[in-house]
Amino acid sequence: MRTAYDFAATDIDGRPRSLDEFRGQALLIVNVASQCGFTPQYAGLEKLWRDYRDRGFAVLGFPCDQFGHQEPGDEAEIKNFCSLRYDVTFPMFAKVEVNGDGAHPLWKWLKQEKGGLLGIDAIKWNFTKFLVGRDGRPLKRYAPTDKPESLARDIEAALG
Repeated sequence: MRTAYDFAATDIDGRPRSLDEFRGQALLIVNVASQCGFTPQYAGLEKLWRDYRDRGFAVLGFPCDQFGHQEPGDEAEIKNFCSLRYDVTFPMFAKVEVNGDGAHPLWKWLKQEKGGLLGIDAIKWNFTKFLVGRDGRPLKRYAPTDKPESLARDIEAALG
């Protein structure tokens, strides 16, 4: 049985990073973009990270440019934007694809584990979120329209 901790990804600084370093933590895994109508959710994601990280919670941001070319920059530009505009300190990763043949294995697995509405697994837009329990198994999938602050109750439950 696979868990989120079995995957690895390149971080925003170009370093390989195993998600095993987050073992035992609840995770909110999000595909993000800098030029999206949902981009202000960065503030809410950062607040969740700051409110719950000391209790064993992490937000993991995965920039994606598959929706309306809303993440056109390179990793340095993305990191700079997130830092200056939203004071993002939660872990960020290099750009990934979340749909199609080139989708990152983590995202293929997340979609398989927690399909979308009407049985359609594809990620519909930026800021789709997956809550993963401390055991590394996906608990819930959220739409881009679900604001980070609305997830607090589910995060509390995941943290025990």
